[in-house]
Amino acid sequence: MLRITVASLALSVVVAAQTPVQNPPVQPPQGQAAGQGQGRGGGRGPQISQAERRQQEVENQVKTDDLWRRASEGYMKMEKTTYKSKVDGMTIPVFVFTPLKPRGPKAHPALVWVHPDIRGHVYEYYFPYIREAVKKGFVVVAPEYRGSYGYGAAHYDAIDYGGAEVEDVTTAVDFLKAMPIVDPARIGIIGWSHGGMITMLSIEREPAAFKAAVAMVPVSNLFQRLAWNGVEQRKQSIDPQDRIGGLPYQKHDEYKRRSPVYGVDKIQIPVLVHITRNDQDVVIEEAQQLVDALIARKPKLAETKIYEDPIGGHLFDRMCPATLPPGNRTAGAARPDPWSLDSYTPTNTPEQVDSWKLVWDFLDRNFHPKP
Repeated sequence: MLRITVASLALSVVVAAQTPVQNPPVQPPQGQAAGQGQGRGGGRGPQISQAERRQQEVENQVKTDDLWRRASEGYMKMEKTTYKSKVDGMTIPVFVFTPLKPRGPKAHPALVWVHPDIRGHVYEYYFPYIREAVKKGFVVVAPEYRGSYGYGAAHYDAIDYGGAEVEDVTTAVDFLKAMPIVDPARIGIIGWSHGGMITMLSIEREPAAFKAAVAMVPVSNLFQRLAWNGVEQRKQSIDPQDRIGGLPYQKHDEYKRRSPVYGVDKIQIPVLVHITRNDQDVVIEEAQQLVDALIARKPKLAETKIYEDPIGGHLFDRMCPATLPPGNRTAGAARPDPWSLDSYTPTNTPEQVDSWKLVWDFLDRNFHPKP
């Protein structure tokens, strides 16, 4: 039986900050570890010890949790709790968002919402989209899988890229099935970038766990990724504890197991994938391998789209004032306040609007939630 423990997680651990307390972290480039000084607005924090970073990060997470609570008011119920990962019993923090007025037993479909980045957390720019999902009738859970920042040195250092973090996420299915209002036959998964990779690996490793999946700009091929960016440097970024056990030529099968492009044949459910040609992170040469494999081998299950040159590139579908780099802001415009909900209003570029329309249409067709 799944054990659920309600906790004020961020206050109970000693952790690191990616940036100073007054400047909480936003998504760094995929592959960059948090704590390297990259922060909201592109500035660099002071040179501080890892222990100080750990402490600053817990303070940031407390404020981020409070921002999520404010964003939820009037839209949905928010709870912060934990569950135990089925792979080794590790405690996984999780956000839980439910409708203000639940319909009744087993009446709601659910989504597992997988955040991006090797060192990331559930970013604030998802406010409007989680609100919309809950409005459509979904229960949403967003796990802070191992390696996420904000939950202690042990959690941060437990990073297992493409390994146990996937089971951390798929354990959320058991968590959802234990919720009386969730329909266990209507559980989906959605993720971005590294979270898109976890999404793809989840439906490949556990084909029967989900009803449908959405993977946006997903990391697809670790062989390509390491070769494109520098094998030793990228290996250190994704696997600082050497849990993979070596470089690609030494652990060929393990890198293949952790690369979604090689598991396409295992997919048994509908999946939606969007990528962009101007992605400077998951470059088109990597991303299109997955799209091509899905079109060729899962034509009846896969829906894909390649955007040509959207503003924001890798972040095209999540753009908001708080994610815009200084050079992309209107001349003289003030830096967005990271603690203001208004800083997370979508920019609504044509590609962003189009991508989300396709996402909602896909979810509506596969889950049939009733508002």
